[in-house]
Formats: sequence, C-alpha cells, structure tokens
Amino acid sequence: MCLIALDHRPGSAFPLRLVANRDEFHARPTAPLAAWDDAPAIVGGRDLVAGGSWLAVHRRGRFAAVTNVRDPRLQVSAEAPSRGALVREALEADMLPAWLDRLAVGDALRYAGFNLLVGDGERLWHLHRGWEGVSLQMLTPGLHGLSNAGLDTPWPKLTAACNGLAASVAHQRWPHEALQAMRDSHPAIDHQLPDTGVGLELERHLSAAFIVGQDYGTRATTWLEWRADDRLTIGERRFGPEGVMLGEDELRIEIGT
Repeated sequence: MCLIALDHRPGSAFPLRLVANRDEFHARPTAPLAAWDDAPAIVGGRDLVAGGSWLAVHRRGRFAAVTNVRDPRLQVSAEAPSRGALVREALEADMLPAWLDRLAVGDALRYAGFNLLVGDGERLWHLHRGWEGVSLQMLTPGLHGLSNAGLDTPWPKLTAACNGLAASVAHQRWPHEALQAMRDSHPAIDHQLPDTGVGLELERHLSAAFIVGQDYGTRATTWLEWRADDRLTIGERRFGPEGVMLGEDELRIEIGT
C-alpha cells in the first residue's frame, strides 16, 4: 500500500472511512479481495509471494494496513521479513496494545521502513519505522493520510487524496468522490516533489495518486467504511498494466459473525 487517506471519527455513526491505493509490480502474484482460505475470519487482498497483505480486516472487529517508507538513509537487510506479514499479525494478535508496544521498543527495526495502521472501530494506532527510529501513537480524531513518509507528510498526492475524501464525505458522495481522487494520474509539478533518493524521473512518475505503467503501477484501490452499528463495508477495484481496470468487488461484514 502506498497511499492512504482516512477520516477517523470515534463515537460517530461512521468511526472510520478510508480509501487507499496499492502500487506494485504487475507481475507480482496477488489474490483479490476475499476471505482467506487458511484464515476465513480475515478479509482482504493478499500477496501470494510472501503471504501477507497491504490492507485487510478481521471479522472480530479489527483493521490493519501497511505502507512502505521510501528513504535513501534507511539501510535494509536482505534478511528483513516481509512488511505485509505485519497486517496479519496485527489482525490476529491476542493483546494488540502489547504487540504494538513490542514493535515500538525494537521489533520493528527488523523490517524495512514502514507505516502500520491498526484500528478496532474506536481506537486507531499508527506505528512508523523510519530512518530516525520507531514511533507509536494513537491517532487523534479527524482527517489523516499516509504515503511513503511519515503521518500527514504533505506530499501533493496525499494532500489531494485527503481533500478528495473530505469532499466525498461532506457532499454525501462517499465513496465515489474519494475514488475519483485516487484515480488521478497527473504527476506533481517538479518544485513540489519530495526527494526520496530515486532520481527526478522516477520521483515524477511516483508522485501521481494513481500510477500508470506497463511494469509497475497502481494495482488496487480499496475503500473501507466502518459503521458504529458493527457493520463494515470493504471494496476493491483492481487494475492491470497501463491502468486497465480488471475487476471490482464489494463485501459487507457483520462484526462478530
């Protein structure tokens, strides 16, 4: 997952609304949104190489998503475990706060850079593993976003995605207006680009909310709505090379069933 915009409103009729894009090589085998065969309580897309996920939910009432952190100062071990495994571990952890604390005090350093979001319908945690170390916080209510840097880092595509989500909710056009914002393939102008060590040409290409390419690009857009009455809706649009749409699914889940 490379771009997430979310509206966190604990105590409201909709504690969480979220929209996200996963960018990946098109050749990497992936399973679409569905209940997992070996863990039917988990619902989400799945990476068939390492077995993890970029975003998934658990029927007992838990959500998790991960993005990579792109920073040239980060030294990554060839033995680093898959960051997608963190999503499953977060969903299945018996004592979630204790599991997050273990990551925060050092376990997260085994991984390449990442952002992990985990929520239970009311509380929402953000764990960041970056060049400067590891930080864990509980998100404040409101609009937030993540890309391949820290929480709410104002990269142009993240700002646009958050604005699209806010407009979608305000105009009562959820999730349509949010999904439109996530489909924007226009790159940022050069002076707004971050410098993440990949060179200007690639920085431009990666600056779009929706990345179009033959080998690498946006593979999926996922949206999630968590209602206070313990009903959850999760949807996914899938894309192939050059942004061609391959399919769409939407599932409704009753928490606890």
